[in-house]
Amino acid sequence: MNRQRGAGIVAVTALLLALLQGCMYPQELRKENQQSAREGVLLVQSAVDEYLKDTGLLPIQNSEEDVPRYEKFRVDFEALKRSGKLSATPASAFEAGGTGAYLIIDEETEPKVRIMDLTVAQYVNDAARAVDSYKRKQGRLPSKEEAYPGFYRIDEAAAGLKPSNVRNPFSGEPLALIMDEQGRVYADYAMELMQIIEGGDKPPAGDGADLRPLLTKNSFYVPVKSVPYIWKDGAPWPQVDTES
Repeated sequence: MNRQRGAGIVAVTALLLALLQGCMYPQELRKENQQSAREGVLLVQSAVDEYLKDTGLLPIQNSEEDVPRYEKFRVDFEALKRSGKLSATPASAFEAGGTGAYLIIDEETEPKVRIMDLTVAQYVNDAARAVDSYKRKQGRLPSKEEAYPGFYRIDEAAAGLKPSNVRNPFSGEPLALIMDEQGRVYADYAMELMQIIEGGDKPPAGDGADLRPLLTKNSFYVPVKSVPYIWKDGAPWPQVDTES
């Protein structure tokens, strides 16, 4: 009897530990990812700064004109290594087998190195394909409730989109998606923008000013696959913009 009771206590303890570890895992994983991103960005930023100072040019790969701004100017690691500014590509970079694409943003003013999370980009692309397939077959969109004026949550089950553990790189929370009235799919960063503003950062001045630079200012990532957000009625609101 005592042996059975002891075994039961051990089993319950093991279950509780597993549950606690499961609850802590996303937070710990985010810390690890943030640290890796920080180290990689600082390393590449230093190399980019030196390269620009010596050559007057930015080490970026060629890009099509219509590529969205937060996907556009990818760092040319080979140019940095040939010039001796960088000894090796960061492990977190796609070129080294990682899940990040290193970009240069604000290229005309104050060039900054940031990371595009490719797991986010891929998931949004997968969702877009699922929505498009549903639309062709059903003649309508797999819409749920309206999240914002002109934007809706997606009925992912109806669209046949598989459950995902993709996380928002700014908060570590599960990635939220929105869809416009044409069925274009985007990652939703409104909650993360609100957290930044509530934390003390003021929305940029000017009617219709895009809030997304607040995300790149406060992190090492870019808001890939997004639309502009404006500050309206005390909250971030996404705006329809196909050239974002």
